[in-house]
Amino acid sequence: MSIFVQPLVIAALVWWFSTGAILWLVRLPRRTFGWSLGLYAVAAAAATVGVMIAARDASVSGAYVAFGCALVVWGWHEMGFLMGKLTGPRRTACPFGAQGWKRFTLSAETVIHHEIALALTAVLFVALTWGQPNQTGTLTFLLLFGMRLSTKLNIFLGVPNPPITFLPSGLNYLRSYFRRARFNALFPLSLGLSIVVTLLLGDAALSSTGGAQVGYALMFMLAALGLLEHGFLMLPSPDHALWGWALGHRHGAKPKPAVQVALATPGEPINEHP
Repeated sequence: MSIFVQPLVIAALVWWFSTGAILWLVRLPRRTFGWSLGLYAVAAAAATVGVMIAARDASVSGAYVAFGCALVVWGWHEMGFLMGKLTGPRRTACPFGAQGWKRFTLSAETVIHHEIALALTAVLFVALTWGQPNQTGTLTFLLLFGMRLSTKLNIFLGVPNPPITFLPSGLNYLRSYFRRARFNALFPLSLGLSIVVTLLLGDAALSSTGGAQVGYALMFMLAALGLLEHGFLMLPSPDHALWGWALGHRHGAKPKPAVQVALATPGEPINEHP
């Protein structure tokens, strides 16, 4: 049982620390972004090779290496997005009154470059690990990609608690594309699929041995955390309790009052006005 519990603890700690580290880096002065992204790009390139090499190793250590390398590559993509270097061609707020398909296309233009980069990386991982015994790295990246896409669609359609806490000041315009609503029709489907995936990974972990068990256990915890993050879209999120050390305000600047978001009309985009 210890070989099953250990990866659960490790996955949770890595998720907590890596998220906090990225949130801290993207809140440093902008002059540091180039160095951060450049150095991290070297690590991400090495991690991509690591995913390919670890795919040939079905041992316990191979599962940990593949999982860690996939998270490093994912973190580089997320840092590039939050630093505003890998977003989309549109970098302005949503026009007032934009609805339906127009609002969707405008929203897509704000993040399309990032989504394409993620999709291409997923395809690359599949190609590099095709037919190999250890698919932990590829499946971890695909799991993260799927959870992110589900979260973004739900935020677009409307949730009570959109995750504005994570947005640095350079991406404040994205808030205007978020929608506050008590409910959207996609959320039950997203929640149901998340539960099914989490249960399947848990069952696979319990019924496997060795490296396969560790790999599935790591992904099970990641899926469970993704399920929890979906829940935070509907309930108050303990962002500052979990990552208060990383969400500090630069240069002592005061945060924008939360009342701006609270005053947004339910079911309407969150538009901020100076």
